[in-house]
Amino acid sequence: MRPRRCRRIKGNPDCTYFKPEKTISKEEINLTLEELEAIRLKDHEELEQTKAAEKMNISQPTFHRILQEARKKIADALVNARPLRIYGGANKMAMRKFRCYACEHKWEVPYGTGRPDKCPKCNSINIHRSEEDRGFGRGTGICGRRQRGQGPAMQAMSQ
Repeated sequence: MRPRRCRRIKGNPDCTYFKPEKTISKEEINLTLEELEAIRLKDHEELEQTKAAEKMNISQPTFHRILQEARKKIADALVNARPLRIYGGANKMAMRKFRCYACEHKWEVPYGTGRPDKCPKCNSINIHRSEEDRGFGRGTGICGRRQRGQGPAMQAMSQ
């Protein structure tokens, strides 16, 4: 069996437990964090499955399976008045990378927490998104292509 790939999620939910007023069954249903993220992206944000799968860093068929399982669990909790707990799963919080141009310190912050005001190491405000977090760096653009003006001839001229 192939190892499971970590699924990217936006963050931990504010509420992790739902219980009907009158429960028929005390047996809890476990909704994983990636199942909740699939519901959030598809049903709440109304993204197409391909776009939602890209955000979670998984394939579209895998996203579809996760979404089906999540909907099945939620339906079971609602129809059968069962408690629903949200936790666990193979996931990784999506992170943004920043770099301080004053001290060269690099760090990560979770998506949704806002842009940092200053460097946590030297308190400089000269911070920017890290090159590797922007999809390019060191003369290559997206997909590894060279950026305009960065070919061997231009590099030789600048030396």
